[in-house]
Amino acid sequence: MIILQAALLGLVTTSSVMMGAALGLYLPAPKKVLAAILAFAAGSLIASLAIDLAFEGAAELTRRGAQLQVAWFSIAGGFASGAVIYYLTSLFLDEKGAALRYPSRFLEYARNRKRQEASRHLAYLSKCTLLRNLPSTHLEPLLEHVRERSVKPAEIVFRHGDPGDALYVVVSGALEVLDDQDQPLAKLGEGDAFGEMALLSGGTRTATVRAETDALLLLVAKDDFDTLVANDHYVADQVRKLSHERALTNLRRNVNPAVWAKAARDSIDHVSRAEAHRLLQEAKAGRGVGLAIVFGNILDTIPGCLVIGAKFSDFKSLSATLLIGMFLGGIPEAAASAAMLRRAGYTNRTIFLLWSTVIVAGIVAAVAGRVLIGGTSSSAVLAQAVAGGAILALVTHAMIPEALHKGGSGIVLPVVAGFLFALYLAMVEAARAL
Repeated sequence: MIILQAALLGLVTTSSVMMGAALGLYLPAPKKVLAAILAFAAGSLIASLAIDLAFEGAAELTRRGAQLQVAWFSIAGGFASGAVIYYLTSLFLDEKGAALRYPSRFLEYARNRKRQEASRHLAYLSKCTLLRNLPSTHLEPLLEHVRERSVKPAEIVFRHGDPGDALYVVVSGALEVLDDQDQPLAKLGEGDAFGEMALLSGGTRTATVRAETDALLLLVAKDDFDTLVANDHYVADQVRKLSHERALTNLRRNVNPAVWAKAARDSIDHVSRAEAHRLLQEAKAGRGVGLAIVFGNILDTIPGCLVIGAKFSDFKSLSATLLIGMFLGGIPEAAASAAMLRRAGYTNRTIFLLWSTVIVAGIVAAVAGRVLIGGTSSSAVLAQAVAGGAILALVTHAMIPEALHKGGSGIVLPVVAGFLFALYLAMVEAARAL
């Protein structure tokens, strides 16, 4: 009988996700309302974890003879282990496509992808003396316009007297520099930059560059560089200082290329709508994305339902604050996820199927919690602490960032309200036990 009751608790706890998915697809609620609900649920969960799980678990260990410090280290170790397991698993699933579930997680995923894609270009652009003497943290708008150009053997990149309309950096292959009589002056290979002064002065080319082998070049157009200068006064000031020194030898400073490239990569923070759409489509097209989303949803569900099942012996012992926090948190999470998945091109039917896995996982986890880690033995208390750490990681990794993404800094108030609400319920339960 108690197993069926635990299964019912898992069903009730997770049923809210279908309500949330329906809201996200058919009746979009105001973002701030959803953010407030999610923040309230996060505050409630934090209080529940601190009081119902962490404190009571430590108290149970001391009642069983453990010293205070040992009890604390045991609970802390359990929470830390659960948090690490959740976090690492979540990162792995996000890379496989589970980041599509939540806008805030997808934004973080998109930023990381953009930085990864920019790293290769930056490694070569850092070899360019001119760019390396400009502030790396201001060059993000220019990085979005860096293009690649492939050339064949004997192909002319530009001729002597052509307009100086771009800077080039050699990614691979070999090229030669020729004078106005087509006599060789120099060789260019991987990492070499040429045409730098075109970005500063325009003018005409003073030499011809011809490919010796198949080569891949990075191209920074003067028009894009001029747009950056026009829109950023600090960069414009730096360019004016450099423009007084026409020779490249006078531009050289002791700037470490690797440090410059890292600073430029780390400064990338903006993801345009076009880039977000491209990454959405790429993520959706990736292999195993649907499965990653399913496992991501299950990962967010299992720890809470495990604890709910483990703490349940009868309805008087029910952890109401944990159940309420999980139930309320499921509504805005599923609503945001459903809207995000539809943007990625998933059908409504598929979205409901993806979220229905949460209900199944919740029922199974609640029963497993009751059977496997229920009770007050030391091993059960430690197992519950591990699950509690995973829930706390969920709150800080997904729930609060998602609430902040939708509701702004005002979400601090419902977080506190949720915490105080859970505290009140805990005090009521404690008073009844006396």
